[in-house]
Amino acid sequence: MEAGAQTAQQPAEPPPPESEPVAAPQKFELSVEVGGAPVAASNAIGQSLASSKEFSKFSAAVGAAGLDEVFAGSAPLTVFAPLDKGFPALPKDLARVLTEPPASKESAALLRRIVFYHALAGKISAANLIDAIRRGGGAARFTTLEGEELTFRQNGLRIEITDARGAKALVAISDVSQKNGVIHVIDALLLPKS
Repeated sequence: MEAGAQTAQQPAEPPPPESEPVAAPQKFELSVEVGGAPVAASNAIGQSLASSKEFSKFSAAVGAAGLDEVFAGSAPLTVFAPLDKGFPALPKDLARVLTEPPASKESAALLRRIVFYHALAGKISAANLIDAIRRGGGAARFTTLEGEELTFRQNGLRIEITDARGAKALVAISDVSQKNGVIHVIDALLLPKS
């Protein structure tokens, strides 16, 4: 090196950080609030319906129809759960079927049909529904566990469901994940045609 030449010094490498103990991963319980009550992802659909005051009428219908085990089972389901305020002023005979234990085989069968009309086999997210609507040219039809179809369309940013009688419900809260499927909260009761 020539005299008077300056040498550039390389900055010293920073010392390695002191190792800190690694905490065990925490388990988080994902939940959504419906009407101020948490609906935990670790619950089965039936458990979440029963624990929320917002679904008391639909939950009572599930129980009265003898379908608690179906909604608590391990088979994946998609349930469109109507909020209590979505139960309209129904004709007395239909209102009685939905709110009281079935008095006859016919009313029990009707109650089962109404409850199953709110459920699809498998776990179907809002994104799946929107994709099906787009592929269907603006509408998608899915067959319910009851056997009749529901029609889905996009209404602005929301999903609109049309039942067999032409009545409409909007999805108010989508994708409430459950251990046995998914709940989509809707603002109105859906009814099969007959």
